Amino acid sequence: MSEDPFWRTTSLSEMSREQWESLCDGCAKCCLTKLEDVDSGELVYTHVACHLLDLESCRCRRYDDRLNHVPRCHVLTSDKLRTLPWMPSSCAYRLVAEGKELPLWHPLVSGDSESVHVAGASVRHRIISETEVDDIDLENHVVDWPK
Repeated sequence: MSEDPFWRTTSLSEMSREQWESLCDGCAKCCLTKLEDVDSGELVYTHVACHLLDLESCRCRRYDDRLNHVPRCHVLTSDKLRTLPWMPSSCAYRLVAEGKELPLWHPLVSGDSESVHVAGASVRHRIISETEVDDIDLENHVVDWPK
């Protein structure tokens, strides 16, 4: 008889750092620039990623000290998760918080860190770096696929 995996038995707030970090599937959707309509409050995604994101691996190049380079980056916590409406519906942190199952392509389920990319659930090969775009042009880079 097999034991339930930690994400079913441990609350987000009680997870060890290693457990918490392993929940990230590496999709990098949270690293995309998002725009907010000042009138409606609607949030939209662009296909423009943070300059620290490695576009091939979909991992932050400076994860441990990213806030020194990108002060607007969020340090995700179980409490903060509830206040970030832009977290994608496929985000494992969000799914676990909502009591839902992780998708079959999630590396913790599949046992393969590439499965998120093979399944097309990541931003790999669909994004550009913010270094290639002027802020004034961000509206021209809005996409609907991260939702």
